[in-house]
Amino acid sequence: MRVRFATAITLLAATIAWSAAPPTALSVLLDEAAQNNPDILAARRAWQAATQVPSQVSTLPDPQVTVQHFSVGSPRPFAGYSNSDFAYIGFGVSQDLPYPGKLKLKGEAARRDAAILREKLESATRSVLQQVKEAYFRLANTQQTLDVLNRNDKLLEQIEKIADARYRVGQGNQQDVLKAQLERTKLLRQTTQERALIDTQQALLRKLLNRAPDSAGIAPEPMVETPLATSVDDLLARIRTDNPDVAGQQEMINRQSLQVELARKDRYPDFSVQYMWQHTAEQFRDYYMASLSVRIPIYRSRKLNPERNQAVEELNRSRREYESQVQSAFFEVRNQYIAAQTASQMLKIYREGLIPQALASYQAGLSSYQSGRLDFETLLSAFMDVLNFDQEYWKTLADHEMAVAKLEQLTGVSLH
Repeated sequence: MRVRFATAITLLAATIAWSAAPPTALSVLLDEAAQNNPDILAARRAWQAATQVPSQVSTLPDPQVTVQHFSVGSPRPFAGYSNSDFAYIGFGVSQDLPYPGKLKLKGEAARRDAAILREKLESATRSVLQQVKEAYFRLANTQQTLDVLNRNDKLLEQIEKIADARYRVGQGNQQDVLKAQLERTKLLRQTTQERALIDTQQALLRKLLNRAPDSAGIAPEPMVETPLATSVDDLLARIRTDNPDVAGQQEMINRQSLQVELARKDRYPDFSVQYMWQHTAEQFRDYYMASLSVRIPIYRSRKLNPERNQAVEELNRSRREYESQVQSAFFEVRNQYIAAQTASQMLKIYREGLIPQALASYQAGLSSYQSGRLDFETLLSAFMDVLNFDQEYWKTLADHEMAVAKLEQLTGVSLH
């Protein structure tokens, strides 16, 4: 049995050996994710591509060049040139001219599309960085949990030795020894589970940082509580101006407003101008012809009115979606702010009350158990309080940091 637990302790120590590597600052990983994450890079390319559209759609259509040949009396080329002034060869150019203002509106709509994609880029960037922070804090929490398990395994080893010594002199019973060994085995099981969580978070960080699957693991820095010095009202005030999802929805409203105006412009005619030069034989005079064509938008009930109504409904939909996005962001900010405040209060309770009290109770119980004034179950209960409160403290700290990171994503305020 002693050999088995010596092996267990060795395995327990091996599971935290990875943390001996130099810790990597969170800011370093955030910079790396911003440079290498595929989702961010794809969003950036989409925005850059969209910036090339406005000049395209606001430019006049390409002119058309026309070559005409007209023969008289025979299908042969140039037939009738010597005896008829109707046979000719002609060269002309034509240009389509949309109604004034249409091209400008299309260019502005394309710029709004690019602005929407710019906000999507910002949203994707913040989302990825928030995921990196969350994975980092979960990894740090797991590291601290393994440290806690390692420390408490040593406490359990001490309890086991005391129980075994009391059993050997007839003051205790074998059940106490077996119970201590059982609890140590439970710690080993939890260590294995925590190690699996480490592997999961390491894999997630490699994905977010676009690293190779076999790259070295990341050791996080110890977590410290981030003071939440900004009021919830200040954070809420940043939603309409600094939340990329809300800003993107506002750009969508602007874009749909332009679409309504463009639908109204479609009720006005477009034009086409053409100029042609026609040449016959040398003894005949040349012809010069200019023409103007007008596209008459006559299908109002079947085409133009539905187009306008569609644009108006799309604009109204965008306005409702904007309001929904704002309210969702307001709720999420308040929710995360409450979570961060509650976690901060709980951390103070753990630091100043529960953890020192549980540790004092355990130490007093250990002395009493050694002297035979306390039963083993009471001592074990005191030990479990020390173990559980210690783990809960680090989990609460990780929850606090993740809530702060979510607030940063939602408002753009740097809180860390």
